[in-house]
Amino acid sequence: MSTSRIEVGVRSAPNTSPQTRKLLLLGVNHTTAPIAVRERLAIPGHRLADATRTLAHQPGIREALILSTCNRVEILTVQDGIDQENAEVREGLQAPTLSVIKFLHDYLQIRETDLEPHVYEYHEREAIRHLFRVASSLDSMVVGEPQILGQVKQSWTVGREVGAVKTMLDPLLQRAFSVAKKVRTETQIGNTTVSVASVAAELARKIFGSLAGKTVLLVGAGKMSDLTARHLIQQGATMLLVANRTEARAQAIADALRTPSITTGVIPIEQLHEQAYRADIVITSTGAGQVFTPENARVLLQRRKNRPVFFIDIAVPRDVAPEVNKVDGCFVYDIDDLQQVAMQNKAVRNREAEAAESIVTREVARYSDRISQAPVTESIKGLLLSAEEVRQQELARIMHQLAREPLTPEQLAAVDRLTKSLTSKLLHPQIASLREMAAEREADE
Repeated sequence: MSTSRIEVGVRSAPNTSPQTRKLLLLGVNHTTAPIAVRERLAIPGHRLADATRTLAHQPGIREALILSTCNRVEILTVQDGIDQENAEVREGLQAPTLSVIKFLHDYLQIRETDLEPHVYEYHEREAIRHLFRVASSLDSMVVGEPQILGQVKQSWTVGREVGAVKTMLDPLLQRAFSVAKKVRTETQIGNTTVSVASVAAELARKIFGSLAGKTVLLVGAGKMSDLTARHLIQQGATMLLVANRTEARAQAIADALRTPSITTGVIPIEQLHEQAYRADIVITSTGAGQVFTPENARVLLQRRKNRPVFFIDIAVPRDVAPEVNKVDGCFVYDIDDLQQVAMQNKAVRNREAEAAESIVTREVARYSDRISQAPVTESIKGLLLSAEEVRQQELARIMHQLAREPLTPEQLAAVDRLTKSLTSKLLHPQIASLREMAAEREADE
């Protein structure tokens, strides 16, 4: 395992032997592992419940969650505390880490030596931080993308359904969702698009106001044009036409994008200029050069009765002559234009990411403080409860002794206030000492 990615943060309860970390997050993502490794670790949706259930039944594991996406596979576990002096250790790896790696080896049939160079792991506070950052899309390939939160929620739902997410992970995951929502509402991190395809779709939406009912024409069958068309469909376009030198290829794309709500069709390439007027948005990616000239554009607009048309030219060399942009009613963006907008948006998103990181830092501190104070809070509650029981017993004993001459209600109230006050004053030093010890331990860690 690459020790440079290991984050250490041990917490030990006061007056106990050293304990291994109870919260462990182990995984790989797009920055630590190539796709060849990630695809071997990927767990499809229909196997997620079984994998989570199997993981939760591993020795020492009490709770578990598996997040598997195209860019990451992460496992979050709550494990039994183990005496570090007697814990199993192999090549610097503690037993909790070994148990998760062994699960991956057994369940996915991937050799540990193939896995360990790409794995990162976080414990306790750093595991909480990483989870909050993932849910808030600060650790995504495209910072601010919204899909990851839904994927984390799906893993949480599956974990709860199979009984693997319980008393510790459930509140932690729910806090992660709250942090992600806070990041979305208090920053603009998700309000700017940063890919060429998404920028093109956003520009088209701004030009037309709405893409509902709009027709898209793909000229050429490149991967980027296909992706751009999908973004336009997500924005509301309902008709897709495809023109390509190979008509079979055009038909294959049309068939792939057809849905009950999306109508598709094929235009023979030799009829392109005759049929192009049907499209509100034209995406070109042939690289043949000068597919649309200013003259073509003027004829097209006449047939459209001067309704505007948006050209997205992602070909090199360009398919749409730059002069087309001077024709009234024609809007032309080439690949450089789109990349420039994407870079500007990325700069804005990076600034918002800094604000989002500050939110995560504060929320990690709050949640970690709540966890670290939980044992102290329980101790104080127990102390107060015991003291109250003793006070009530002594009051009952005194009331029994005074049975022949009972106190008046006013006197009873005065005695009650007095005993409460004495109890509070006697316990105050002990409670203050407990809180001070907890604060000192937190500062040391």
